[in-house]
Amino acid sequence: MVNSGSTANPFETAKRQVDIVADLLSLDSGMREVLKHPKRELTVNFPVRMDDGGYHVYTGYRVQYNMARGPCKGGIRYHPQVSLDEVRALAAWMTWKCAVVNIPYGGAKGGVICDPKHMSKGELERLTRRFATEISGIIGPERDIPAPDVYTDGQTMAWIMDTYSMLKGYSVPGVVTGKPIALGGSEGRGEATGRGCAYTIREAATHAGVRVKNGTVAVQGYGNAGSVCANILNDEQGAKIVAASDSKGGIYKADGFNPHALEEYKAKNGSVVGFPGAKAISNEELLELKVDILVPAALENQLTAKNADKVQAKLIGEAANGPTLPEADTIFFQKKITVLPDILANAGGVTVSYFEWAQDIQGYFWPLAEVNQRLERVMVQSYNDVHKIAVERKVHNRTAAYVLAIQRVAEAIRLRGIYP
Repeated sequence: MVNSGSTANPFETAKRQVDIVADLLSLDSGMREVLKHPKRELTVNFPVRMDDGGYHVYTGYRVQYNMARGPCKGGIRYHPQVSLDEVRALAAWMTWKCAVVNIPYGGAKGGVICDPKHMSKGELERLTRRFATEISGIIGPERDIPAPDVYTDGQTMAWIMDTYSMLKGYSVPGVVTGKPIALGGSEGRGEATGRGCAYTIREAATHAGVRVKNGTVAVQGYGNAGSVCANILNDEQGAKIVAASDSKGGIYKADGFNPHALEEYKAKNGSVVGFPGAKAISNEELLELKVDILVPAALENQLTAKNADKVQAKLIGEAANGPTLPEADTIFFQKKITVLPDILANAGGVTVSYFEWAQDIQGYFWPLAEVNQRLERVMVQSYNDVHKIAVERKVHNRTAAYVLAIQRVAEAIRLRGIYP
């Protein structure tokens, strides 16, 4: 979740980020106000029939932050700590992420306050279908396209797609992305976040003076994004994966290990801990290893003022959302450590979600090789756009990415004008 272990209000943080970039771009006060306010917020309270025959009332949110560049896009999460300010912040960040990779979307986010770990599949289905019905008036392929997020998945999206289709009277696969392939999902969507991150690392390595071939890589968080990124860096770019971790601990092997073998081991044993031939290390130790490339792919707030000075990697690719705090960014910039910010490095997921939506609208589906080729093109172009701004303005990549994104959104708002 956003800002775990921190009392900071995530939406206040998101608004501060806008102000910082607005100063750099000399935006007027009116434009700042527009950029700091969500366009639409929907709060719904709805009953769900539980397995014991009783009813429980749940609260859910859908925030559409900005539609200047196109329909809104963003995930739906199920979590006990979901709050309206968190959803607002995530919707803002989705707006900037879509703009960085130049796809024609605005940003949105949704959430339901619930504990899915203590709910049956039947209860989750009834909750999902009822929530989908409650928000059905503001979502749709031309309006707002939800996707999976924390504790939601392809099955959740299938239920939303079916519910929305029942209300319309015909199948509408383009109302959500992240669906199963059988319902109009896209090839390559599952590995898109990790693959996109690996592409940006490859591009940045040249400018950062880092070798990827035979270079050493540590991955914090060996889940979907982290393991896919490791596989591609190893298989396609010749990197050596020397460390990996998950919530239970980490492993280190100086001469590297086969990332596919580690993936199989984790699937069987539930953790990377105990992988044969590797030394046990903590998540904290992994971040401070002497490696060429560090991939934080776990939780937010991992790289802070306390440990930034001890980080020895030359290149950091953020597969996770928000792993680096602002004070750590400053230290990395001073130490000439290249950071690929989350709104660039992990935007492969939303990029292939866009491809899925485009395929659904056309009713024409692309083979995996074409999806990956198009993803590579988008990520390479986006990295180069960000890098150019970073060099010209002498700022770090995160600020450069926000400059690029906010510039694009502000331009769309200006061109469209204020109606009436």
